[in-house]
Amino acid sequence: MITASHAARLSPPGTDWRTLWREAITDPRELLETVGLGHLAERLPADDAGFATRVPRGFAARMVRGDARDPLLLQALPQLAELDAAPGFSTDAVGDMAARSAQGVLHKYEGRALLIASGSCAINCRYCFRRHFPYGDEMAAAGQWRKALEHVRQDSSISELILSGGDPLSLATAKLEELSRGLADIPHVTRLRIHTRLPVVLPERIDEAFGQWLDSLPLQKVVVLHANHANEFDTSVDAACRRLREAGATLLNQSVLLRGINDDAETLAALSERLFAAGVLPYYLHQLDRVQGAAHFEVGDDQALALVEAMRHRLPGYLVPKLVREVGGEASKRPL
Repeated sequence: MITASHAARLSPPGTDWRTLWREAITDPRELLETVGLGHLAERLPADDAGFATRVPRGFAARMVRGDARDPLLLQALPQLAELDAAPGFSTDAVGDMAARSAQGVLHKYEGRALLIASGSCAINCRYCFRRHFPYGDEMAAAGQWRKALEHVRQDSSISELILSGGDPLSLATAKLEELSRGLADIPHVTRLRIHTRLPVVLPERIDEAFGQWLDSLPLQKVVVLHANHANEFDTSVDAACRRLREAGATLLNQSVLLRGINDDAETLAALSERLFAAGVLPYYLHQLDRVQGAAHFEVGDDQALALVEAMRHRLPGYLVPKLVREVGGEASKRPL
């Protein structure tokens, strides 16, 4: 592993999250140099395969130095395979564009509306199903959330508001406070769900101001994290999860089944155990959304089902996530 002194240089302790965000690694060659694999730079695709590289230095510090197959590195490093056009893969893998109902609002499922709160992420995961999404035109936070909130206000069937992106926690806490002020006169919204990777990849984001905002909300609060491997956790992530729980949030996790990263039962079981140790309940294990550029990560359904069955033999039922696939136009995630 990277030494403690090297990790400190990558992500100095006590640094404000906005500074750490700005100092993220954005050059894949630098990422390779950081983990002792600079000699592999010739294998990188030109122009990052059309999807920018972004990795927080603290997350890079958790990668195993000198290991070209490190599961954290493979989630973030551009690959030549991303340039391959794969049959059955598209730029809108889950039907987002057909579900648009207002600026920045996706309304796919009964009782729930999803706001594209931001187009920014602390880390650009190479399998991201929204790597081609037109964020410039679809931002709920634009114009003080007015269009998005008006849609929610007019539909009394919506009881749960989901913040997604990008990553909604890329927004300043003051911007999130603006949203919660707008929700104050919408009594039929009783639950706020936040989908975020930041507590895992940039745990410093869960600072005192954010915790105070979350704790102040007169809503039920669910925070859905995204971690795919137990190595993504360290004491800083544990601390971020604890602060979220102390603010009254229920913590769930959704993972993506990824070839070469977590496609064996031992790795998946270790992830579930590590999540629960951090106070997070495994929720979904997604089959890969078939977005162009990510075909090399796909795991077949038969193997996926066998892996979940193996997990059932190893773990109590509450630690076995539901294996699902999202299919555009369907009324819910499709269980496998």
